[in-house]
Amino acid sequence: MEIFKLKESEEYIELNNLLKRLGWVATGGEAKMHIKEGKVSVNGEVELRVRKKMRSGDTVVSGTQEGKVE
Repeated sequence: MEIFKLKESEEYIELNNLLKRLGWVATGGEAKMHIKEGKVSVNGEVELRVRKKMRSGDTVVSGTQEGKVE
């Protein structure tokens, strides 16, 4: 599982930006497609909102990749 640490000044990161920052997708368009096609789960449920606010403690899964926001 990959860990993404929020900066002290950040309250959240949007899901599409998180996928890019984790290196799971190359572009924002690719992130949007993955999310809209139902290929991404947040906290165990399929998430279709591209700009879902990911906060500390949230987990994300896409295929065989897993990540957690801290």
